Amino acid sequence: MARGWRVMRDGVTALALLVFLWLIAAKLSDHAATVYTGQFRAVDGDSLSFGTERMRLSGIDAPELSQSCERTGTTWACGQEAKRALQALIAPADAQCSGGERDRFDRLLVTCHSGGVDINAAMVRRGMAVSYGSYREDEARARVEKIGLWSGTFEMPRSVRDHAPRSDPGGIMGLLGW
Repeated sequence: MARGWRVMRDGVTALALLVFLWLIAAKLSDHAATVYTGQFRAVDGDSLSFGTERMRLSGIDAPELSQSCERTGTTWACGQEAKRALQALIAPADAQCSGGERDRFDRLLVTCHSGGVDINAAMVRRGMAVSYGSYREDEARARVEKIGLWSGTFEMPRSVRDHAPRSDPGGIMGLLGW
């Protein structure tokens, strides 16, 4: 009888040890948020580079770099203006971006802050980007105040990308996220 209890006890102990090891392995594979602080470079209105790391601001979509918009009958380079606005927001030395997920182009999806300001939200509030799943209230405010993109007419950045002519027949640029 004692032998049966020992076998059962050893089996339960082995099972508990396996569960414990599985939990440790699961915890180690969790993707902790990666945090960068320092000098960022705006690639366009919603993408950054930090050394060799490429990042995309989460929850927003800015005009394409070559995109033009219209206000008061005049065409303006809204894509270039969005890039300049992002660079100005990300320029301070205390700028910090963090994220734990990557997009299909292997860019780190980030939320950035500087001086207590959510840079992603600020881009939308300034009308230099549209909400893409987040920041809907900021977009509504920019629309009402007719700021940035909302001061005239523009094509949604997603539509511009979807209808852009493909000058890369092999698709390598798309694979690289450019």
